[in-house]
Amino acid sequence: QVQLVESGGGLVQPGGSLRLSCAASGITFSLYAMSWYRQAPGKQRELVAGIIRGDSANYADSVKGRFTLSRDNAKNTVYLQMDSLKPEDTAVYYCNARYLIVPAEYWGQGTQVTVSS
Repeated sequence: QVQLVESGGGLVQPGGSLRLSCAASGITFSLYAMSWYRQAPGKQRELVAGIIRGDSANYADSVKGRFTLSRDNAKNTVYLQMDSLKPEDTAVYYCNARYLIVPAEYWGQGTQVTVSS
């Protein structure tokens, strides 16, 4: 059974930092591209950042220079370091695993990030 378990969300003041983690099980982690998406109230889910293997990560323009995506294949975990957080970063953040061989993907349950003073 495939599971993606996110953690690390919470309430933080503007300018603060959070690190999200997504631990995967039930998949051959190295064969999956890993991404973080987010969805704010009343908005569509959007891609925040993605990484294929150990390649360079890609970022949405809105988070470039503030967020850093990394993966640890030995721990089956992907991380999203979020710095200089802004109120507009407030959303539910979802981890996504996309299989590189055939079309298949999985989602985590989401973790709430709230940036507010």
